[in-house]
Amino acid sequence: MKTFLTIAGSDPSGGAGIQADMKTAAAFGLYSMSIPTAVTIQNTLGVSGVYELPAEVVKAQLDAVFSDIFPDCVKIGMCVNKEIVSVIAEALEKYRPCNVVLDTILISSSGRQLLPPDAAKLMRERLFKLSDIITPNVPEAEYLTGCKICSEADMEKAASLLYEKHGCAVMLKGGHLNGCDILYDSSVSAFAHQLINNPNTHGTGCTLSSALACSLALGKTAREAAKAASEYVVGAIEDGMDLGHGTGPLNHLYRLFRQPYHPARCPARSHTAHPEL
Repeated sequence: MKTFLTIAGSDPSGGAGIQADMKTAAAFGLYSMSIPTAVTIQNTLGVSGVYELPAEVVKAQLDAVFSDIFPDCVKIGMCVNKEIVSVIAEALEKYRPCNVVLDTILISSSGRQLLPPDAAKLMRERLFKLSDIITPNVPEAEYLTGCKICSEADMEKAASLLYEKHGCAVMLKGGHLNGCDILYDSSVSAFAHQLINNPNTHGTGCTLSSALACSLALGKTAREAAKAASEYVVGAIEDGMDLGHGTGPLNHLYRLFRQPYHPARCPARSHTAHPEL
């Protein structure tokens, strides 16, 4: 059995973070392991607190996993601070895992800074070059490149700049911009998505990056993995699960337990397949 490791924050409501990552890995048939970097207090209505784990605790967990059940793929999510970025980079340099996907959780789609500037700088300098694919959203790509992104052509330009500068493939998530994701891996591939009348899209970024890592571990090329990940997320939203009083989670196991999609249950507004929250 292939193995999956997520290094990310914990979401007690199960919609995002390591909980979403592990459910995604299960859907792809991988054995999952998890290393929390922070414990969050959140639900479908929002995040009310973040408690960072000590960097030495994260490091000890990394050594414990890599020295025993070596992962076939690694997804990196919420890094919290520069000390945790540093211990993750040291572990990747020491153990050299394959199929590393970095979800660059830097800036929300609303423009809120999610990682301190010093940690963001260290992430660019150390983690990008150790990753096979990074998955920024549009505001993050604008932040990383200094380019304004308003169209698919702008997305292609930004992704190519990141690829040329850092040497890793880039899957630029444009769900909330134009319903299209861009993969740049020396050449460009576009994955367009239909509009889905479902506001329950909590954890789409976590889910996409995990599905991407799992697909790479299963032997798919970067383009094949990007296509499989996008289709999986679209299906999880189309399933129409409706939980909580806010922006609800996806049904990560919709392929195992299918239920009919009920647009009337979620009529508030139209969303693209995975707008980054």
